[in-house]
Amino acid sequence: MYGLSDIVIADICSVLEKHANIEKAVIFGSRAKGNYGEGSDIDLAIVGNDISFNQLMDINIQIEDLGLLYKVDVIDYNKNIGTPIGDHINRVGLLFYEKKEK
Repeated sequence: MYGLSDIVIADICSVLEKHANIEKAVIFGSRAKGNYGEGSDIDLAIVGNDISFNQLMDINIQIEDLGLLYKVDVIDYNKNIGTPIGDHINRVGLLFYEKKEK
């Protein structure tokens, strides 16, 4: 899915699961549109409550520490509503992760 192995998807989702305020993550860009290349990065928009800049940096570091072969860019969806990137996410974004109900 999205040109990524199930293991890569599961590894990234395991990082997101550690953050209780993340409701979901949406993949966008070339991986969502289907025109990605072998080394294309992974663009994720995080949806949740009170996501701080520091939390986004922590998530980026935790994903980087996975040692994936891909660059992963994580942004806060709520801070991009009404911007060109927010509009792009709304048009092409696909659900990547959703918090499990307890």
